[in-house]
Amino acid sequence: MIKFINPSSEKPYIHFQSLYQEALENYQRGIEAISVSSYSQETNEVEARYVNLKYIVDNEWIFFSNYNSPKAHQFESHSQVSVLIFWPSINTQIRMKGLVSKTSEEFSDEHFKSRTKEKNALAISSNQSQAIDSFDEVVSNFHHALNMMTPNEVRPDFWGGFSFIPYYFEFWQGHENRLNKRHVFKQQKDEWIEQLLQP
Repeated sequence: MIKFINPSSEKPYIHFQSLYQEALENYQRGIEAISVSSYSQETNEVEARYVNLKYIVDNEWIFFSNYNSPKAHQFESHSQVSVLIFWPSINTQIRMKGLVSKTSEEFSDEHFKSRTKEKNALAISSNQSQAIDSFDEVVSNFHHALNMMTPNEVRPDFWGGFSFIPYYFEFWQGHENRLNKRHVFKQQKDEWIEQLLQP
């Protein structure tokens, strides 16, 4: 599930919420899963991965991660990202382009407090994406962190939120005979330009 907090009343956001509600009513699993693609200046490659979108606050789309992870370093050196959502229950794909940055420490703190002890133990214990000798090491580190945690555990400074603000939306809806509808919103200055694209 995605938590909406004072969501924008601009056209693409209203369109997104309408499709989100339709997908919910069609029992879409993993509705919060989004693919985020970023560019690595170090390897001159584009990389994509799924993350869980937790909040849409006004026009900010927020997920959480380890700030020492490869994607975090890529966001720092190249802030433009491409985002993809697919909800097969309603045969809808949503593409976005946006600029990503860290959320405030206060927002990350509040989200950390709302999570389960187990999820926070993994956030604390994992050196995300670093090589290990065996999975047993992950399990051991997790249980050690879980046992050491206090009731008022403080969020580690290497873990927190990322926010991206889209400047481009494409809503693709599939139909029979590939008569697919593609509805685009492009932000130009302070207004959204609306277009339909051929399939």
